[in-house]
Amino acid sequence: MVNVRGYISSNFTKSFLTIFLPFFIIISLVFLVRISALTSKIQIDVGELILLYSYSIPEIIFYTLPLSFIAALATVLINLSQGNELIALYALGLKSKKILRSLMLLGLLFSLLLATISLLAMPLSKQFYKAFKEEKRSEAKLNIVPGELGQKFGNYYMYVKEKTDDTFHDIVIYNRTNKADEQFFSSQTGQINRDENVTSLLLHKGYGYTYADKKLQQAEYETVEVFDNSPKKGFQFKSVISYWSDVQSNQKLMHKMLFFIFISLIPFLSVYLVASFTMINPRYQSNRSFVVIFITTLFFYMIASSLEKWGTPLLLVISVMIVMILGQWLFNKRVAKFF
Repeated sequence: MVNVRGYISSNFTKSFLTIFLPFFIIISLVFLVRISALTSKIQIDVGELILLYSYSIPEIIFYTLPLSFIAALATVLINLSQGNELIALYALGLKSKKILRSLMLLGLLFSLLLATISLLAMPLSKQFYKAFKEEKRSEAKLNIVPGELGQKFGNYYMYVKEKTDDTFHDIVIYNRTNKADEQFFSSQTGQINRDENVTSLLLHKGYGYTYADKKLQQAEYETVEVFDNSPKKGFQFKSVISYWSDVQSNQKLMHKMLFFIFISLIPFLSVYLVASFTMINPRYQSNRSFVVIFITTLFFYMIASSLEKWGTPLLLVISVMIVMILGQWLFNKRVAKFF
């Protein structure tokens, strides 16, 4: 029996890799296109592009693996059936349920892997992704381009004629604090200072003008520091426990968790269901593996989508129980009854 398990597992591994790797590459390209679209808003180099892609790997695996498992399972069982290898095992006295045990174990291991990815890795990777975007967007706000109008530093509009290294030359700043008050600064040189979470613009040798209540005031300065006091959203990083701690009060988060849990269970739940239509006698039954893969995948994702929209923990438990009972009933009726 050990050799039979090893043989079936070996065949499954080959089929799974043959299916999983192309799916993984195709979906990776989709994610890379989505990441590259960020370059229209923020500047990222090749290294940062690879970093963002690495944050997307858990999500890519999560959506690729269940479909690959179903397709590999159906392919292996239909190939073993058409090669009369399952018939030979039946003739040796092995029951169909015993043959399926190794695949049930694989399904359980894949489900545990998916649960780990969806409930542990994905919350962390998505937060890393969002934190990176927030950081790059805040940096983009401070990238002052010489000769360009309409640029902002905090609440101030800013124009710079030239820039050498980190020093700006011939700077003009305008700020309208309210309908009656306006501020205007001109300076020969200036630099942007970053001190932890505080960003400021240090101006040298210039004039400042303030207009309020029909009164114009002028001041000459050697040095003045303008702070970026615009509201900052920031990004608060959460641990996995903190991330899921609001699941009781946040319905959207609860639906997401139910979706993740059901998708994670697909490899384990699909074994009996797929085997019911792919462990066949090739003399009397036809190969309908593509139909089985399509209908099974559609069936599982329809349930998962429903749980994501209207699900409750009770509905999740009922859905899992129904799928398990349906799979075993079909397997007993179509396969175990004869083999």
